Amino acid sequence: MSTSYAARVRSVLSPDERRLFRSLNSPERIQDFLDSVPTNFELSGETNYSPRSLIRTNLAHCFEAAVFAAAVLAFHGHKPLLMDFATGLDDEDHTVALFIRDGLYGAISKTNHAVVKYRDAIYRTPRELAMSYAHEYYLYDGRKSLRAYSAPFNLSRFPPEKWITSGESLNGLMTSLSQSRYFEIAPARAIRRVRKASAIELKALTLTEWKDPRPRDSRAG
Repeated sequence: MSTSYAARVRSVLSPDERRLFRSLNSPERIQDFLDSVPTNFELSGETNYSPRSLIRTNLAHCFEAAVFAAAVLAFHGHKPLLMDFATGLDDEDHTVALFIRDGLYGAISKTNHAVVKYRDAIYRTPRELAMSYAHEYYLYDGRKSLRAYSAPFNLSRFPPEKWITSGESLNGLMTSLSQSRYFEIAPARAIRRVRKASAIELKALTLTEWKDPRPRDSRAG
């Protein structure tokens, strides 16, 4: 990414925001920070917080965290890339921020569970990275639900004030991401033969970082 976009990102931030972004100078530190932010269960309705709003509310779900991570990466001169995962059945989609280190891909991921989390930069292609999530993506009844992943979505096509410091919900950005190019993880005949998650794997879904105050039957997935 050009240094000019990084400069534009820095120019729209407040001094406190620049200080925070400067301290998060590696994917590992960005992930550690996001792990410390409570999960946004959207108790008052759907949100798609900008990075500025995430800092102010100290809440984040996967999309909000991925956008925040991309903003910090852009601040440090890296490409702000997102990857979206599309699901079947009645599961929720998931979004991560991609980073590239020594030509290999990794991912920063906010999730309340013990699966679908951070990926080290060991994957040669975006597809390799995406496929590492396939086995972990399952519902409480064991059905595996990942169906497709998006091509890397570069946020530097948007002015930083439209997504990093916006006070509005980033619904339009989420829509743009959802309309980008997606790739199937496998042919339909292979998907039909996928084995359900085992009992011990299902037990892992009971492990959460933040307590969900919603009744189980009101949660997606």
